Amino acid sequence: MKPGLSARLRPLWGMAALVAVWALVHATKAVDPVLLPSPMEALQAFWNGLAGGSLWGDFEKTIVRTVLSFLIALAIAVPLGIVLGANEKIYEGIEFAIDFFRSTPASAMFPLFLVLFGVGERTKIAVAAFGAALAILFNVAYGVMSARKQRQLAARVMGAPRWRVLTDVTLLESMPQVFVGMRSGVSIALVIVIVAEMFIGSTDGLGQRIMNAQTIFDMPDMYASIFAAGLLGYVMNLVFLVAERRFVHWGGK
Repeated sequence: MKPGLSARLRPLWGMAALVAVWALVHATKAVDPVLLPSPMEALQAFWNGLAGGSLWGDFEKTIVRTVLSFLIALAIAVPLGIVLGANEKIYEGIEFAIDFFRSTPASAMFPLFLVLFGVGERTKIAVAAFGAALAILFNVAYGVMSARKQRQLAARVMGAPRWRVLTDVTLLESMPQVFVGMRSGVSIALVIVIVAEMFIGSTDGLGQRIMNAQTIFDMPDMYASIFAAGLLGYVMNLVFLVAERRFVHWGGK
């Protein structure tokens, strides 16, 4: 049975309520209108930024940095996570180090990466890749270790060699958890990239645009840039959700 119109519109209720509260607070001047413009002013600034092209440029820079750092993290963390997940003794030996750095705020690592890579693109991408890689690594290793032992045993009983059990059973079983790690990783990469654009010598990107707008009290543009960053994160997460439903349809079965 297909959902009705009301069910389809239900995800928009929260957004509509947020905008209504925002408009009410602005109209009653509960917050200084200079600091909190109306939703229409922010939307107009967002549209003007897109129409004028300046927002597109910063949007593109942030996307490129996020995707590049995510791909680097993916290339490193997935193979390493498979190796660690398939060898639980090795994983137990370095589990503390993984959890320690995974629990350390990425912003605390900025000074170290600035020393290693200097002020520039490499630092932003490297620190974002580092944060994303830890999230992906943990989830890949956990997914491999949590693969159903019965299916692995059944494959061995039927004479499958160890590498076939790994590729045809264990990895397929771990894919739902791998996608969880990928969604977490791309979100972490985006957050770190935007924070890095704010504080590590950027001349472009959404983070730099937010800081510049706040500095000159161009609040509509600041809120428009924040909205653009949130929209980017939502779309990236949605892409992985759709891909997971399409390619990992056996998850949980």
